Amino acid sequence: MPMPSHASPRPGVAPSGDPSTGEIRVPLQLFVLDHPVGVVDLVLSHVEAEHHHAALTWQLNRAERTLGYVTPQAV
Repeated sequence: MPMPSHASPRPGVAPSGDPSTGEIRVPLQLFVLDHPVGVVDLVLSHVEAEHHHAALTWQLNRAERTLGYVTPQAV
């Protein structure tokens, strides 16, 4: 049976970008059962970052219409 796991933004470390390539680097902390197990950077191309931003915006807007206003909360 797989262990519940997730990734969250790494506290105190901001995402960064490379203006020459458009690469976006998002620092993440990995967890298993809410216990930290490591860190990793999610590296996205500019196009991938735009697609993820659009998908997240769509999901948040959908949630707002369905459930009322939703404010994202840091975990």
